[in-house]
Amino acid sequence: MRGRSTYLVHMRPFLFLQLRPETEVADDELRAVLEYGGLTPDEVERVRVDREGVPDLDPGRWSAILVGGSPFEVTTPADEKSDLQRAIEAGFTPFLERVLDDDVPFLGACSGHGLLGGFCGAAMSDRHAETIGPATVSLTEDGRADPLLTGFPDRFDVFVGHKEALDELPPGAMLLARGDACPVQMFRLGRNVYSTQFHPEGDPEGFAIRIRHYRDHGYFERDEVAERLAAVAGVRTPWAWEILKRFVRRYRDGDGRLGRQSGPSPGPVSRTPRADTR
Repeated sequence: MRGRSTYLVHMRPFLFLQLRPETEVADDELRAVLEYGGLTPDEVERVRVDREGVPDLDPGRWSAILVGGSPFEVTTPADEKSDLQRAIEAGFTPFLERVLDDDVPFLGACSGHGLLGGFCGAAMSDRHAETIGPATVSLTEDGRADPLLTGFPDRFDVFVGHKEALDELPPGAMLLARGDACPVQMFRLGRNVYSTQFHPEGDPEGFAIRIRHYRDHGYFERDEVAERLAAVAGVRTPWAWEILKRFVRRYRDGDGRLGRQSGPSPGPVSRTPRADTR
């Protein structure tokens, strides 16, 4: 039997695109993705997009793609966005087009969710914002049939924290989970492109770091730091972690791409890029 180290030499890594400029937050986000995804550092190619830009997409190079969160909002008026945010968004436009055209295995969380939804033309606003902390989401019928979610309870806890959200499902997408405050919590496009508003890697330790770093970013009032820290302390979200773990298992070395999707076959992915009127 070949050893795990020999296996890793031959397998394709997961590409993890990180958008966070804050090194402590980015490092902890990576720690959580490795821990709850069941990944080793050798299995992940980490790209700090804030420093390196969005790479050209070569579907044969990676098993799947993960995109994390950020302190940026897609709905920020164009003239108020930083040069860094504009560069990140511009880099994702051709990248996401290729992801959708080739149905590349993809899991975007929070900012990754907003970038994908916005690219597909879904309306976004601050109507469904959620403060940093735990929330509960509910599966749809399509969610119960999806291989990442089969056997899940109808409702489960997750970590959230966002000032904007999708007001509607992107064209051609299948809604997998919804929340009481935020109607589009998880969807799938095609067979392999997944997106979550919540953080499947979220845990109390990581969210405590984010609360301290983002205390002046408008997610909550500055005098609510202690309250937010208390809200996340000790909260465990094992079903959210299971989504990340199943995604990794399904697409490790590309094994999940070919025909193992249960539930109704999705129609073609359509997208109508949203005009930038901000």
